[in-house]
Amino acid sequence: MSPETTAPRSLAEALRARDDASLSALLRSRPDLITPVPTDLTQLATRAGTRASVVRALERLDRFTLQTAEALAVAREPATYDELLGLLAGDDGDPAATAAFPHALATLREQALLWGADDRLRLVRTARELLAPSPQHPSPTGLGPTVGEATAGMSPGRIQEIVTAAGLATTHDSVSAVASLSALFSDRSRMSALLDEAPAEAVEVLSRLVWGPPYGQVTAEPAPHLRWLIARGLLLPTAPGTVVLPREVALHLRAGRAHRVTQPVAPAVEAATVHGPGAVDTAAAGQAYTTLATVEELLKDWHEGGPPVLRAGGLSVRDLKRTAVALDVPEPVAAFWVELAYAAGLVASDGEADERYAATPAYDTWLELPAAERWARLASAWLAATRTAGLVGGRDAKDRTLSALGPGLDRSSAPEVRHRVLTLLAGLPEGASPDADSLLARLHWERPSRAVRPAPDDPRARLARWTLSEAELLGVTGRGALSAQGRALLGLPAPAGATATEPSGPGDKLPAHHKRRAVPPVTAPPPHSPAEQAAATARAVALLAPLLPEPLDHVLLQADLTAVAPGPLERPLADTLGVLADVESKGGATVYRFTPASVRRALDAGRSASDLHAFLAAHSRTPVPQPLAYLIDDMARRHGHLRIGAASAYVRCDDEAVLNEILADKRSQEFGLRRIAPTVLVAQADPTTLLAGLRTMGFAPAAESAEGDVLISRAHAHRTPPRQAPEPVPDGPPVPDATLLGAAIRAIRAGDLASTAPRKEDPAAGRPGDGTLPRTSSAETLATMQAAVMTGEAVWIGYVNAEGAASQRVIAPIRVEGGFVTAYDHTADEVRTYPLHRVTGVAELAEDQS
Repeated sequence: MSPETTAPRSLAEALRARDDASLSALLRSRPDLITPVPTDLTQLATRAGTRASVVRALERLDRFTLQTAEALAVAREPATYDELLGLLAGDDGDPAATAAFPHALATLREQALLWGADDRLRLVRTARELLAPSPQHPSPTGLGPTVGEATAGMSPGRIQEIVTAAGLATTHDSVSAVASLSALFSDRSRMSALLDEAPAEAVEVLSRLVWGPPYGQVTAEPAPHLRWLIARGLLLPTAPGTVVLPREVALHLRAGRAHRVTQPVAPAVEAATVHGPGAVDTAAAGQAYTTLATVEELLKDWHEGGPPVLRAGGLSVRDLKRTAVALDVPEPVAAFWVELAYAAGLVASDGEADERYAATPAYDTWLELPAAERWARLASAWLAATRTAGLVGGRDAKDRTLSALGPGLDRSSAPEVRHRVLTLLAGLPEGASPDADSLLARLHWERPSRAVRPAPDDPRARLARWTLSEAELLGVTGRGALSAQGRALLGLPAPAGATATEPSGPGDKLPAHHKRRAVPPVTAPPPHSPAEQAAATARAVALLAPLLPEPLDHVLLQADLTAVAPGPLERPLADTLGVLADVESKGGATVYRFTPASVRRALDAGRSASDLHAFLAAHSRTPVPQPLAYLIDDMARRHGHLRIGAASAYVRCDDEAVLNEILADKRSQEFGLRRIAPTVLVAQADPTTLLAGLRTMGFAPAAESAEGDVLISRAHAHRTPPRQAPEPVPDGPPVPDATLLGAAIRAIRAGDLASTAPRKEDPAAGRPGDGTLPRTSSAETLATMQAAVMTGEAVWIGYVNAEGAASQRVIAPIRVEGGFVTAYDHTADEVRTYPLHRVTGVAELAEDQS
């Protein structure tokens, strides 16, 4: 009989009857089964039934498919198609559940959680153990044990009493009595007649237990209505003082439903407000520009070496607060920017003895890219990162505080949740922002937990909320709606266009008659090849670039010693202005303030007064104000009037009166100054300390080299050695590609052929099918091989490789010479050469398999 006409007796037989496409779908949906590649289908079936693999598969079912598995776990084994459908659709035949049932059943079968024909459906044993009700682990259905399970330890006499009280004829054994009672409780008409006789209080008790939990407490002397129920087996004792509602009774009271509420249809993601697509893209582009400015400001703040690394790793709370103040953002937002720069490989620890965080060499390369490409690098890093900034400040399993850039922030499901949330946003009308509660409900339906409703602390719900806020910060969304550049970055096709009823104004409420675009099916984000990812990134860059403001080459100087930059500045202009002035305020326009300290900073960097005047005149759309010109000239006249070098340090000045003033000032005593010449003082302090001290006293000294030249001080750019961006923590084995799947299925098929091929009975070679290797002498092995070459028949051999691993193989010998046999190996599906001394033995196959 062929597998198609014979009902499978095990999961292995069911898998053996599948075609290659079906096996590929199984291995793609459950990639843990292919790591490593099973030797045959029996091993594949065994691995598919292990607890860890089954739990992982159940966690990835949608709500209705999981409800189908839960219903099958409380059905009799094996169950029929109609019986299982009745548990989901009820006696009234819910049309939505009836329509969704075939797909749910096919999903369970495809993922090898269910096997058997439609008239003999069986749940994998491990899945049944996980989902079936027990006192320690109640079923999500709220059902209790069957009559047979609840009466397992009951005396035969008590069972006969219950049967008699229920109006049934007594039997000669307990088994038939329990069967008779179960048949009564499962018969709708007879059960209705029995309950019609029940006291009203008894019916009320049953109504409180019907949807679970099915267990209740009773006293030693129950009330009459409870005694009526217990006497007829409608409540059965499970322990002293405890009774349970049998499953058959509960199903009758529920009108055949296993669940109080079935959810055959995914809840729709509702739109809260709709904005014009142009407004969304513009808002997102503005936030994208803010992203670039914020990351640059963060790395500029850490330019000469950032905060130290904690011994346990990460930033201290104090350093995170300081960074938040520097960026003018709340601490959670500062943690996000720090983690984003780290995920993009722009910041890392320097690895020194006094370890600190600093920019990486990749940051300098990133700065040279066009603005849109820089944003795409950051957004792509965020989409793929498993590190979750929202956890910063929380506690780990050992009650330790989770710090930014520290350990414990990886959540392997974060990339999948981000992709899924953004994909659901793409299913809304163009420009629509989602209702957060409906979005969370949809995610909960796709990956349900034990709770019926999503809890606030549910990991996926928290990741989804963080995704919405982080996408807005990053500019992937604008005003809560997915932007065109965000859609392109995900590799999603551009929408065909807005619907006719879509409001165009920002913030307009979605009309009740507005028709939502169909929501995409529930699927994991498809794996993109590097070429596809590059194409998606290029399309996002092309969409974003025209929306970003063009850098300006000018500022507006004002008489109050400030300069206003009405937009982003070209990098050389921004760098020079950042040295010459201090940033006073940021926003749409940046305000810079000129101070004596900032001008001195520019002079220290090697700029002369004439250079500064020329720079301001060239880049200001307004005349250089007289107060600013005076400030520059005054600081230039005083700059370098004093010279400081190494003695430990010395001070020289042509004006003896200035040196007398320094010596007379009590604040100079800490430097240990003394005169060695009319125009020279020496100090015990080092040049850097002396330079800073004299500036604090109100002087404007300049440092000089040993040759007497003025030293030009520039900001020291501290960089880490080359660093790789942190690798995301995978959420289980990766989904295998088509090449790996094809090779794995060929190997599994070949191994299955070797393990199941019938062999001729040969006591010397071992019994067929017992898993032992054939054993023959060297002479017998050689003779059998030579005979097989002449006849062209296949043989079964045992083989031990160089690592000592033993295996069974089915080969067709082609040539035997020099101590080697060359043969076509059916197990590997290729021609191989084997040393004869590694062959443990050989046996002929049965005639119908040769």
